[in-house]
Amino acid sequence: MKGLELSKGYYEDIVRPAIEEKFGDKIERMAFGLIGDGSECYGFDDEISQDHDFGPRVQIWLTKEDFEEFGRDLQKFMETITKEYKGYEGVNMSQYGDGREGVFTIGGFYARFIGLDRTPATIQEWRMIPEVNLSIATNGEVFSDELGRFTKFRKILQRQYPEELRLKKMAARCMTMAQSGQYNYTRCMRRGEYVAAWMAASEFMKDACSMVHLINHKYCPFYKWAHRSLKTLPILGEEVAMYMDGFISASEVRASAQIIEKISEVIIEQLKKEGLTSSNSDFLLDHGPELQSRIKDDQIRRLPLWAD
Repeated sequence: MKGLELSKGYYEDIVRPAIEEKFGDKIERMAFGLIGDGSECYGFDDEISQDHDFGPRVQIWLTKEDFEEFGRDLQKFMETITKEYKGYEGVNMSQYGDGREGVFTIGGFYARFIGLDRTPATIQEWRMIPEVNLSIATNGEVFSDELGRFTKFRKILQRQYPEELRLKKMAARCMTMAQSGQYNYTRCMRRGEYVAAWMAASEFMKDACSMVHLINHKYCPFYKWAHRSLKTLPILGEEVAMYMDGFISASEVRASAQIIEKISEVIIEQLKKEGLTSSNSDFLLDHGPELQSRIKDDQIRRLPLWAD
């Protein structure tokens, strides 16, 4: 059973009935779900994932006022609810698995990931949050939220970056993908600098994953799941993921370099399709300035092309 499905069943069959009996007059002020760290929050978990931090678990989110009123009592009560469910005996917690279940304030929970107990108010605040953290903060599922406060916060983050910042990040990806993949990969291979070549290829693949997520108005997750996440994206996702698979199995430098060029080509074509560049160049480096020129915010537009 997938971890998210397991935890939702645990909430519906065990946790909610127990809380309704003890805190029935307050349950409509609670939000329940599973979000954050763990492959199960993305739906990417499998049998291998079950070796640590896996099992039926539920998070409960309260406003700061409600937490002060009954949050600690609720947490103590949660510790008395059975952890056994569907053959599992709770979560096999690892050394760094703290904070994956229990009772949280809404602001306190999000602050763990985005550094703020409120939604970002400016582009500069958005810039300070790593993309992977935003991915973690917006994955998973809310099982119920009658009050709606937690979901309101979540939906603002799920809208993705402000458009000016999204364009800035896409411009930067054009620059770094061109440098690492279209330029340095083959040069390193020709010199026999094979470690440097693989590092260049890795940088290209990482930034290509981020670029395709940005095109889809999505956040790119932790590197382990970036390629897997590509396959879920409607625009270029499966196509680019397929090319990346081909890169890994390519037996010649020429073939792998052609795959890098193909990935660059389909991304350039998508940028042109969306009216974000008018250049006919096949070199991504020439498209970065095009994207950045479309940014209206002076402060963001004047940032170095490679920034973000």
